[in-house]
Amino acid sequence: MKKLSLTLLLVLMSGVSLFSQEFFWRAGFRSFFDNIEFAGSEVKASQTMAGVIVVPEAGFTWDSVHTIAAGLNLIHEFGSTDGIGKAFPSAWYRYSRKPYTFVMGAFPREIALEKYPKMFFQDSLSYYRPVVNGIFFRAGDEGRYANIWLDWTGRQAENVREAFFVGLSGRYNIGIFYMSHFSYMFHYASRKDPLWHEPLHDNLLMLTSAGADLSGRTIFDKLEVGAGLLTGLERERSGSADWITRHGFFAEARAEYRFAGIYNSFYAGEGLMHYYNIYENNLYWGDPVYRARMYDRLDLYVNFFRRKDVDLELTWSLHFLEGSLYQEQLLKLKIDISSMGIAAGRR
Repeated sequence: MKKLSLTLLLVLMSGVSLFSQEFFWRAGFRSFFDNIEFAGSEVKASQTMAGVIVVPEAGFTWDSVHTIAAGLNLIHEFGSTDGIGKAFPSAWYRYSRKPYTFVMGAFPREIALEKYPKMFFQDSLSYYRPVVNGIFFRAGDEGRYANIWLDWTGRQAENVREAFFVGLSGRYNIGIFYMSHFSYMFHYASRKDPLWHEPLHDNLLMLTSAGADLSGRTIFDKLEVGAGLLTGLERERSGSADWITRHGFFAEARAEYRFAGIYNSFYAGEGLMHYYNIYENNLYWGDPVYRARMYDRLDLYVNFFRRKDVDLELTWSLHFLEGSLYQEQLLKLKIDISSMGIAAGRR
C-alpha cells in the first residue's frame, strides 16, 4: 500500500508539474472617457460615459489547441459612489486549430463582435456589456473567413424578457479587393407570466459590402475603402405580424499613417429602428443616429501608444446629422499584461 501510495503521489506531482507549465494569467485594464455632445438632436441624447474596467483572468492550455479560462470584468464609473458598479464573470473554453476556432461560454466581446459596424452595436457596449454569453465559431484565416455566433442576453424571468442574438459575418479577399458581410437576428420575447401581453419582436439587420484594401501598398500603413447595401427587417408578432423593411446605402473609408488616422462613414436611406420610441436600447443595440435618413461621421484619431500590452487612443468625432454638426471626444486606454505576453483571449 505504501508503494502504491507513493506511486500515485509521484503521478499526481508529475501531472501538476505538467499543468503548471501550461497555466497562464492575465491582468487587463481598460479606461474610457467618452463625451458625446448632441444637444438639440431628435435621434440621440448628449451624455458623458467614463470609467475603468479591471479584468483579472486565469486559465490553462493543453495539447496546444485547447484553452479554458475564467475571470471577472469589474466596472467602476467615474463619479459613482459605488466601488464596483457592475461585475461580469467570464468562463470559457476555446478550441483553436487552423483553420477553425470554436469558443463557448462567457467570453470577451471582442472575440466575436469587434469588427461589427456601429449600426449593429454602438460603442458603449464595449464599456457596459464586455462579455458575450454563448458560442462563437470561425472557419478560415484573417483574409477569408466565416463566423457564426450566439449571444444569449436575457434569461426569461418575472422581470427579464427572453432575448438572444444569432449572427453571421465574414470576409473574402481577392488581391486588393474584398467582400464582407455582417448580419444578426435579435429575438426579443416576453417575461415569465407577464401581467399583460408583451408581443414578441424579431429584428434582423444585414450589411453586404465590397471594397479595396491598399494597406501596405502606398505610403499609408492602412488604406481601405468600401461600400455596400444595408437591409433591416423587423416585426412585432401581434396582429398581422407584417415585416417592416428598411433599406440604405453605407460607405466607409480609412487611412492611417504611423500614429494618426482618419475614418469616415456615410449612411443614406430609410431610418432604422422602427420601434425605438417604445423599447429604446432594450430592442436596439446599435447607434440610434441611424434612425436618421442621412448621417455622416468623421473620426480623427491619434495613437499615443499602439503595442500589444498598451494602447492609448484619442479620437475627435464630427457627426453631420439633421442639418447640424455634433461633436464627440473619446479617450481610451487598454493595458494587457499576461504571463503569455499578450491577452490570452485574443491570441
